[in-house]
Amino acid sequence: MALKNKAVGAHFLIEETEKSSLVTPEDFSDEQRMFAETTRSFIEKEVVPKDEAIESLDYGLTVNLIRKAGELGLVAADVPEAYGGLGADKVSSTLITESLAKGSSFSLSVSAHSGIGTLPIVFFGNDAQKKKYLPDLASGTKIAAYCLTEPSSGSDALSAKTTAKRSKDGKYYILNGEKQFITNAGFADIFIVYAKIEGKDFTTFIVERTMEGVSLGPEEKKMGIKGSSTRPVILENVKVPAGNLLGEAGKGHVIAFNILNIGRFKLAAGVLGSAKEAIRLSATFANERTQFKKLISSFPLIRRKLADMNVRTYTLESMVYRTSGLIDGALKDLDYSSSDIGWQSAKGIAEYAIECSINKVFGSETLDFVADEGLQIHGGYGFTKDYKIERIYRDSRINRIFEGTNEINRLVVMSTLQKKAVKGELPLLEKANTLKDEIEDLLENRPTDGFLKQETYLVSAAKKLFLLVLGLAYRKYGLNLQKEQQLLSHLSDLVIQIYAMESVLLRTMKRLEKLGSEKAENGLDMMRLAIFEGFDKTESLVKEALAHLEEGEALIRRLASVQKIAYRLPIDAIRLKGRIGMRVAEASRYIV
Repeated sequence: MALKNKAVGAHFLIEETEKSSLVTPEDFSDEQRMFAETTRSFIEKEVVPKDEAIESLDYGLTVNLIRKAGELGLVAADVPEAYGGLGADKVSSTLITESLAKGSSFSLSVSAHSGIGTLPIVFFGNDAQKKKYLPDLASGTKIAAYCLTEPSSGSDALSAKTTAKRSKDGKYYILNGEKQFITNAGFADIFIVYAKIEGKDFTTFIVERTMEGVSLGPEEKKMGIKGSSTRPVILENVKVPAGNLLGEAGKGHVIAFNILNIGRFKLAAGVLGSAKEAIRLSATFANERTQFKKLISSFPLIRRKLADMNVRTYTLESMVYRTSGLIDGALKDLDYSSSDIGWQSAKGIAEYAIECSINKVFGSETLDFVADEGLQIHGGYGFTKDYKIERIYRDSRINRIFEGTNEINRLVVMSTLQKKAVKGELPLLEKANTLKDEIEDLLENRPTDGFLKQETYLVSAAKKLFLLVLGLAYRKYGLNLQKEQQLLSHLSDLVIQIYAMESVLLRTMKRLEKLGSEKAENGLDMMRLAIFEGFDKTESLVKEALAHLEEGEALIRRLASVQKIAYRLPIDAIRLKGRIGMRVAEASRYIV
């Protein structure tokens, strides 16, 4: 059954998705492309020439550049027009985030401001709060920071110790505590702060830098992203007006988790831009570096690296813009003047929490891979600060920790799936219980030939294998499955691989229809590699999970069934990677 006009997250696991429902880069409008071009032009002209000064942590320069970006509307995309913003669609704001990436640390500063710093007020602020704060935030006149993490609470955000006590006259909340690792802290004007009222009700507050009792700790000496400010924010008897309570008292977790979802997705868009920059730098270097009287870009092993980098980035790009379209659909009809805008936005964002976590994990791990291979292509030069790949390598590492570690995000994928199943929003267990018939039907209709038939089959097979493992896991552990973190991580990785494979398959099919096979040839080659390599990972994860869930004769029967489902003729990966790597080398950049 095909999924049609259903705003339900994670339904890709149990239903077919129509390729026409996907947003892909090939669908961008002229206006959306203009956002990207404006951003790239700003970064090239205003930020790149000042790169060294930014990396030395020049607060004044960063603030001035954020304000210049504000003049161009680059920090206003997600702010409604009624409050001084552009009210742009989420595809446009995603393009802006991706296009900022060449700005390195500056891109982090501006994204933290316009994303997790500003969006809590956009989605959860009342009209008075929006009128007071959003125009200045949208213009870059004032800069925002997001204060959730504390010295003793990182992944376990709800264990925060910062307190808020209501004053006797009810006009203020008195905040005390310390927030740690706060991006933009050194120059932010507005802080989104989480505290527990009377030590128990987790709540969100808008805190202004000028409020008495707000102070900062020293700058963290970081491994990477050195040009961004990261400092503790200290709150000592800070009198915050009662009107600055954001959302509802005791509902801070709703804001925190949903803003983190958006932050995770925006992180994926940012690392996509960085991956493309790493490919450009690496291909350019390979076309300039000579060894054994040949350009190293002519060596098959260098081309293989360029191909692997490009394929993973193509897959990530397909996932990111597919997700941007989903989020856009969930949020495009919000009434920002409505009194229940917070509930509306929370529901829309939460619907795609799984997809946001998928993008975050896949994206951050893709950039780590691309940066590592890029440095390897640079050889010894890549290990020196004279070449930007060294910084990309260092800067990349934080992304697997930012916005919830990848381990936490893997658990989020499965915990959210379980909640959807329990609520009846996603009939996963029902599907798992009828799997025998579906597998028989799948095998009966296994394609023996035909264009893209095998790739389409493997995506469907991956979904059936996930349901097989999930059903067995529930049968063995029941509700205690939530305690089996290693098994949950395997299941989550299966979900990630399925989303990646399906995204790249459907995007490539759309490209074929639009461009024809000749112009889409490189995308076809990359899609085949992405699906076959993704399915290799899928099969390995399934076998490891089965070895944990079954034993003896039962395990042998399960493995035989998997072997039957997973049977496929191998593709000539050596030839495909040679062709893709040659094209990347010739273009000296990421190519589709």
